Amino acid sequence: MLVTTVGMRTEWGRLMVTLSEGGVDETPLQVKLNGVATVIGKIGLVFAVLTFLVLTIRFMVTKAQLGEIEKWGMSDVLALLNFFAIAVTIIVVAVPEGLPLAVTLSLAFAMKKLMSDKALVRHLSACETMGSATCICTDKTGTLTTNRMVVDKIWTCGRTISIAGDNKREDVLRSSIAGEVLDLLLQSIFQNTGAEVVKEKDGKNNILGSPTETAILEFGLLLGGEFKKHRKESTILKVEPFNSEKKRMSVLVSLSNGGENRAFCKGASEIILESCNKVINVDGKAEHLSKEQKKYITDVINGFACEALRTLCLAFKDVKDTSDVDSNSIPQENYTLIAVIGIKDPVRPGVREAVETCLSAGIKVRIVTGDNINTAKAIARECGILTENGLAIEGPEFRDMSPRQMKETIPKLQVLARSLPLDKHKLVTYLRKEFKEVVAVTGDGTNDAPALHEADIGLAMGIAGTEVAKENADVIIMDDNFATIQNVARWGRAVYINIQKFVQFQLTVNIVALMLNFVSACISGSAPLTAVQLLWVNMIMDTLGALALATEPPHEGLMKRPPIGRDVAFITRVMWRNIIGQTIYQLIVLAILKFDGKRLLKISGSNATAILNTLIFNSFVFCQVFNEISSRDMEKINVFRGFFDSWLFIMVIVCTVGFQSIIVELLGTVADTVPLSWELWLTSILLGAGSLIVAVILKCIPVENCKEASTTKHHDGYEPLPTGPDMA
Repeated sequence: MLVTTVGMRTEWGRLMVTLSEGGVDETPLQVKLNGVATVIGKIGLVFAVLTFLVLTIRFMVTKAQLGEIEKWGMSDVLALLNFFAIAVTIIVVAVPEGLPLAVTLSLAFAMKKLMSDKALVRHLSACETMGSATCICTDKTGTLTTNRMVVDKIWTCGRTISIAGDNKREDVLRSSIAGEVLDLLLQSIFQNTGAEVVKEKDGKNNILGSPTETAILEFGLLLGGEFKKHRKESTILKVEPFNSEKKRMSVLVSLSNGGENRAFCKGASEIILESCNKVINVDGKAEHLSKEQKKYITDVINGFACEALRTLCLAFKDVKDTSDVDSNSIPQENYTLIAVIGIKDPVRPGVREAVETCLSAGIKVRIVTGDNINTAKAIARECGILTENGLAIEGPEFRDMSPRQMKETIPKLQVLARSLPLDKHKLVTYLRKEFKEVVAVTGDGTNDAPALHEADIGLAMGIAGTEVAKENADVIIMDDNFATIQNVARWGRAVYINIQKFVQFQLTVNIVALMLNFVSACISGSAPLTAVQLLWVNMIMDTLGALALATEPPHEGLMKRPPIGRDVAFITRVMWRNIIGQTIYQLIVLAILKFDGKRLLKISGSNATAILNTLIFNSFVFCQVFNEISSRDMEKINVFRGFFDSWLFIMVIVCTVGFQSIIVELLGTVADTVPLSWELWLTSILLGAGSLIVAVILKCIPVENCKEASTTKHHDGYEPLPTGPDMA
């Protein structure tokens, strides 16, 4: 072995350099949530300071009026400390510390569900990013197709033979091909292969190798060939394995019968055809390959490809002078064409439906493959990817394009054939940087790793994928199936919507608590919700609310709307409508209870204020419980659809009500509450249930799309959810 380069100068080293470039970008959702959390925190701080100042000023004014401004006792200090505690509690309630919990819960829940759907999520954030994906660049072989290849047709000696029905019988096939040509064909199949045939214990042949090699060897065995027998007939002198750049495999052998040397090559049909200057004719003899014959064979290749067959050419060359075989490579030119083989790789069941779902969801699907352009186009049409206005080009043409041509071509590009891994990387980079798209890429080879690393979501194949590809991917598709990719996108969208539901619910809780304490402090000089009560609400609403809303499963409507763009506001107009409506209702109800509750409910006695404050606290909690139920769907009126299927949601609601009963009835000393009569409990529940009626009225109010969202293209913006009672 001659070592030419080591370390970072090797191909592997260069690959590792590419993979180490660029830091870890925040996902679109992380960026938006950081902004939301910062704004909420600042608003909470302002309200806390204002509440503390108002309470303190009122306290000082009252002392001044009583002429006690110079007399300070421990009770005064405790009152000021209580005001400070309320202010700190307001900040604690305002800061949405439940948000990271909700995000993590939602992502972990999606990750667990996707695992059972044959998708292993390596990075939690990938779930959410996939929900924002606007484009999927997918491989063809093994992802859109089954990767279970069989030889379907062969062209040799000037005629096409279909390998189906009776033609699959050995005697029929052997009689269709001239004797000498059959020997050459079998030599080419068994000598020039990277696969191997081994005998199992039961005597059956088992082929170890790639799907393409397996299909060709199976065909050789069908012709009556024997792997070991043909291997013994010659000695292999030199091998040039297949690689994605040359798209060919060659071998030089020494024939045992006459001591002659012979080179065999196979590979991409158009590349091998260009290397040939002779062809086996109808009589089984080699003759000069004329331009007309070359055109005819090209038409045969294209005909095979248009039937979605993967085409390969087999050729040979007798080498006379082999004195310099060891120092030079195997001959590249002047071969004699033996046959054109058409290999069928059927489209996976369910792929067409999955592609249609992606297209209706505003996700553009592009095929990036190393296959013949006609084969790729045929598969793309069969899957519903290639449309009338779509563009299909080859890798060399794509590579030579100027930046201006790229900008014009890429939006229409649907199939990129005969491409190198470098082309995939280039396409992904352009889509992300020039078109601001959120790109998902599938890959299985080590040389796909840079494209997987560059993409927003790298999807490695679990069966065909190499360890390097898997290591650089965000999600591993365990069954190599495109339908699974569409499922990841669906769950990604569910994560985004679930977090929006939680934020809508959380903001309503926060705003009502802030406004109620602030307004009460300004008017009456006391806060109806104590520090312990606020912390209790914060605890049960943050943790249990996150658990309930963040684990809602996806529904079919999620894949019938455009993807969510990077620059679109996280809190939509629909959310603001619901938040403001619920806040107004709750503030009115609680304000009426605070300022006129004793008269309306005929509460009297020495502990009337304690009973009223407990009722306000209880009503506030029940408003949030019913608001949590109405937050299950931000648009649809029927929020009880699937409610009884979600045992987790029901359990959260039961736990919340149970804990609330305990704190009101049993923990009065800690929470400043007193036990309530069944009439007041019923009042609390009915006032809370009013949130459901308010939610129905709010959902009937149409919300106009903002101008920016309605005019942006699919990869730049997000159209808000369908609105109005007709969509409920």
